[in-house]
Amino acid sequence: MNPSSPRLLFPYLLALLLGAGAMFGYAPFYLFPLPVLALAGLFWLWQRAGTAGQAARLGFSFGLGLFGAGIYWIYISLHTYGGMPPAGAAFATFCLAAFLALFPALAGWLSKHGPALLITAPVWWALADWTRGWIFTGFPWMTVGYSQVPGSPLAGYTPLLGIYGISLLTAASAALLVLLLQPAKRKPALLALVGLWLAGSLLKLVPWTTPDGEPVSVALLQGNISQDLKWQPEEAQRTLDGYLQLVQNAQAKLIVLPETALPMLLQQAPEDYLQALAEHGKQQQGDVLVGIVEYENAHYYNTMLSLGSAESQRYRKSHLVPFGEFIPLKAIFGWVYQDWLNIPLTDFARGGFAQRPLQIAGQRVAVNICYEDVFGEEIIHQLPEATLLVNTSNDAWYGRSTAAYQHLQISQARALETGRVMLRATNTGATAVIDRDGRVLSQLPHFETATLSAEVQGYRGSTPFIVYGNYGFLLLALLILLLTRWRARAWWSISRS
Repeated sequence: MNPSSPRLLFPYLLALLLGAGAMFGYAPFYLFPLPVLALAGLFWLWQRAGTAGQAARLGFSFGLGLFGAGIYWIYISLHTYGGMPPAGAAFATFCLAAFLALFPALAGWLSKHGPALLITAPVWWALADWTRGWIFTGFPWMTVGYSQVPGSPLAGYTPLLGIYGISLLTAASAALLVLLLQPAKRKPALLALVGLWLAGSLLKLVPWTTPDGEPVSVALLQGNISQDLKWQPEEAQRTLDGYLQLVQNAQAKLIVLPETALPMLLQQAPEDYLQALAEHGKQQQGDVLVGIVEYENAHYYNTMLSLGSAESQRYRKSHLVPFGEFIPLKAIFGWVYQDWLNIPLTDFARGGFAQRPLQIAGQRVAVNICYEDVFGEEIIHQLPEATLLVNTSNDAWYGRSTAAYQHLQISQARALETGRVMLRATNTGATAVIDRDGRVLSQLPHFETATLSAEVQGYRGSTPFIVYGNYGFLLLALLILLLTRWRARAWWSISRS
């Protein structure tokens, strides 16, 4: 039979479509059952696969669909705003999706090689998500656990196991759905599935943290500065004037501007302008948090600077975006920026990893900038000391795509993991207030100049995830693999005796 016949290609096409369909489980759609059903379809295909190699190819097809549909907006940043030719931007986006698809492929290969596929497949899937979150500085976007935040019952486990633990439980739910197709295992599989989701619903009722002090008034500013104009010198004064007006109209103790809101170096910012921001913060008996670029000791830093009643403090971004904020292997890839891309400030230096929360507006504020809130294991470095989380971003790089909505959902997971309110101040959206349960309390319309005002509560205390980070998930994954291996060996010994 011709190996390229439609009959042989159908499983791979089905896997591709399942992966693409799983994208609707994420924001802005939030259809959390879809990724569970999609993974169930993939695991069923893995069961039917004849070899580990075929399972790997099916995993790759699924991943290509998931990441191709999920991060298509990379093309917008490269071509529309980065100036890369269309063919080059499309090729680069495809290559990234294909690289990320190698992780589901590896999960399929490992699952087919070992015993009890429907037990080990969820573990290998979750471990693949986790590995993708740190290898080559990490790109954990579209981690399957995010699809369950905040509406799914499985989100109740987030303060315990973190987002990778939710990936494991999401994949386990998919495996249990496949077991429902086997009459002999249908009853225990159904009981396990109901028990897993019921326990998650009950965990949502647990108050992991307690209020700290009185609520504080906040104002989150959304400047809506077009990315293609943001760094043009002739637009700088208009940007400064716009943000100054927003600040002076804000009646709040904590006023937060987006990432790099002021399009200039701190050393170039007019002294009277910074003084005006500080004076307004003092009038409100609080502080203004400003995004700006610093230059110090021949290094550039992506910085959030506080001005107002408290002594001026700063947070410098430490986890930088490869190719966006620094050039890895510059000797090899530097030519891309010289010949193809027009991205300003692509060579930032890293801030320290041991930075502490900012003591401003009567709160202890754990600041993270843009991409950093994708890494929950790094956010907890400032906890349990911090009472509030603040993320400042500029997702204008991705135009009117799903990127900003997906980023919002990631912030919702950070709120759940830590039991803290998350404040998001962004350039074009999604500017939002997220409560400690991961629910969006209020947000601004995208691509509008506006201020989001709210009263928010600071919290103290530790969730299990704050204490143990990803170690709880990793220990659970290891125990499942060891028990599965032990049981397989025990069964083999009994069968030979």
